[in-house]
Amino acid sequence: MGKDYYKILGIEKGASKEEVKRAFRALAHTHHPDKGGDEAKFKEINEAYQVLGDEEKRKQYDQFGTTYDQPGGGGFGNFNDFYSNMNFEDLGDIFGSMFGGGRSARARGDDIAVDVRLTFKESIFGVEKELTLTKNQSCDRCGGTGGEPGTKMNTCDTCKGSGMQITAQRTMFGTIQSRTTCRTCGGSGEIPKEKCSTCKGTGLEYKRTTLRVEIPPGVEDGNRMRVRGQGESLGASGAPGDLYVSLHVETDPRFERQGEHLFSIKRIGFSQAALGDEVVVETVDGSVKVKIPAGTQHGDKLRLRQKGVPTGRGRGDHLVIVHVMTPKKLSRSERKILEELNLREE
Repeated sequence: MGKDYYKILGIEKGASKEEVKRAFRALAHTHHPDKGGDEAKFKEINEAYQVLGDEEKRKQYDQFGTTYDQPGGGGFGNFNDFYSNMNFEDLGDIFGSMFGGGRSARARGDDIAVDVRLTFKESIFGVEKELTLTKNQSCDRCGGTGGEPGTKMNTCDTCKGSGMQITAQRTMFGTIQSRTTCRTCGGSGEIPKEKCSTCKGTGLEYKRTTLRVEIPPGVEDGNRMRVRGQGESLGASGAPGDLYVSLHVETDPRFERQGEHLFSIKRIGFSQAALGDEVVVETVDGSVKVKIPAGTQHGDKLRLRQKGVPTGRGRGDHLVIVHVMTPKKLSRSERKILEELNLREE
């Protein structure tokens, strides 16, 4: 009996080409030998896909039925010939995840993280902060080469000066090559004839350094900035890592922020609300005078344009929420005046 390729892939006979491909990929991931799967089962899955994934071959297979792979049935013959016709484009995502695509990223140092506290005003307008870090940095004496100044650098025997090592892995699909950073020279391609007396050939010094970081306007609590190249160094053998700055903004009891707008509360008296007045309001730019229109109600908002948070389009607004305070204690004369006014809502 021939093989039932539809059953092998777990699909119906009328499955679309996309359904065939999805079924193959799922089974290939599950049964790949490098992931502990059954090699015989994996070959069978691939064999089924090479037939059902090809429109012409699938037509012939459907016509001849399960005897398609038998002699005289118009089949493929020996399965060993199957690899020469294999569609590696369909397998690209599988091999990429298993073997890294045959490429390796350039070596780089570790990233580091620091916390920075900001006042509310600093978060609005931005600020330059001085940070003191203790980290691996290129050795000042040798410039990160690891060699004593003035001494010769020899070509690394392991990588022949390329900084990379090529390793080969035999698989059922042939030999897969991958490139990794040379462990002997750390990717520099050179070995110092005489090691640096300061760093002992590592090209690195663990020391304290100070740098200034520009915090842009408008940042919020919890934001994180990346400062490229200010992480741990690898000396001359690779690029430094990055510095991540986590921002923590202190609250200001006078203001509340919502996006690019700021809010504050201004308490006024009953007479000020009824008759109007001019009052002083605190903003992040300092104190400003604001006119209270006659008849202002509790909860009314006064908009101070361009007094909010700076953005790429300008600045947001500052909205002043008016709280009209009702007097709790009245003198006899004040009570009499209010009774005579009889201010009621009908």
